[in-house]
Amino acid sequence: MHNQPDIADLARESLGLDRLRPGQQEAVDAAVAGSDVLAVMPTGYGKSAIYKLTAAAVDGCTVVVSPLVALQRDQVEGLADEDVGAAAQVNATLGEGARADALERLRAGELEFLFLAPEQLARADTVEAIRAGRPSVFVVDEAHCISEWGHDFRPDYLRLGDVIDALDHPVVLALTATAAPPVREEIVDRLRLRDPVVLVRGFDRPNIHLAVERFADASSKDAAVVDRASVLAAGGRSGIVYVGTRPARPVARRRHHRGRRPRRRLPRRPRPPRA
Repeated sequence: MHNQPDIADLARESLGLDRLRPGQQEAVDAAVAGSDVLAVMPTGYGKSAIYKLTAAAVDGCTVVVSPLVALQRDQVEGLADEDVGAAAQVNATLGEGARADALERLRAGELEFLFLAPEQLARADTVEAIRAGRPSVFVVDEAHCISEWGHDFRPDYLRLGDVIDALDHPVVLALTATAAPPVREEIVDRLRLRDPVVLVRGFDRPNIHLAVERFADASSKDAAVVDRASVLAAGGRSGIVYVGTRPARPVARRRHHRGRRPRRRLPRRPRPPRA
């Protein structure tokens, strides 16, 4: 392992981040120290910075399991503009030649990051090639996909615990934006995380207000919705109204016309007489 760099300096120099968000440095520090980490943070919070900084701070390559080819492609392209190491991807869209080349580069120590779909780990030759590359960090992105009770469940995620063991259990970073306590427990259990550091950050939204108002009848409720929407529109803001039935359309029309100048209607031309 390198002499541990200052993570804030590394973030600034390698990723161009002026500051880290709450939980990011905690996660990196824990992983660099050798602990498994489960980080639950909102979409767009910067979970990818956690594994990039961890990879930059320790020796060895980093394997990133990601469920979508588009996500893999975006990350590989993004890494090309960052100073944290070379990256490649392995998925079903690649021919055997390109796939073999990426795995050979990993074995040869030419890659810092290998992105692949969980389905690829069903192949023994893929696991063996990764093992030969001696990864120091194993990242499970969208880790909630391992939960059989979730709508994003991916059966191929269930083999990741065995894969991690076959790789001699490198440091595991499990990342997700959605995991209630029971799902967190399932992630820890199925990935066989060892005494993991669990971080849940970034979900406090002081600008979000949740309240219930009661109305005596439907018409007063509709009027309140129209009034609220008009206030938002007058301030140049927008909002979303969730409704359960089609009769909400007249309310939308009332809001649409509230405060608008009546359109000047041109006189209708008389219809020509029928032939």
